[in-house]
Amino acid sequence: MIKKPVICLIIATIAILGTSALSLSQFVPNAPFKAELMAAPDFTLKDLKGKTFTLSKNSGKPILLFFGATWCPACRTEIPAMKKIYTTYSIKGLEVVYINIGESAKRVGRFVQSNSLPYRVLLDENEIVADRYNIIGVPTFILVDNNSLIFSIGHRSADLPLKKLFPDEK
Repeated sequence: MIKKPVICLIIATIAILGTSALSLSQFVPNAPFKAELMAAPDFTLKDLKGKTFTLSKNSGKPILLFFGATWCPACRTEIPAMKKIYTTYSIKGLEVVYINIGESAKRVGRFVQSNSLPYRVLLDENEIVADRYNIIGVPTFILVDNNSLIFSIGHRSADLPLKKLFPDEK
């Protein structure tokens, strides 16, 4: 009687290990890899002055989307680096856009003023764009190339591959 469950357990273990080994064999370290870039979901949001910004109307140039919130300490920590990125790369054609998630224009306006943010600030008060981009934490940086394809997603500005979009940069 005990032999039957043991044999079943052994067969199940072999089946699971065999399947795992088969799936791991697909990840050959030196195999060629072609990444498919995903199209950036289009959106329209208003800035603090009520002017609309539509992503698709700004295609043809790279855009850095910085999703954040005024209450986020990590977002505030990123501000000096983002100002430097703005200063360095906006003259090369990079559009830097801060998208505030879920807060009022009044609160965001005070935050922008007290931190002297030089880049465009958009309001995603109902979190529609954040949902469309599957933002699960802030800060989140999404680098969109000049073909409106998502080039990079990360949580630290230091990890942005800007030099790949601007290869002449030393």
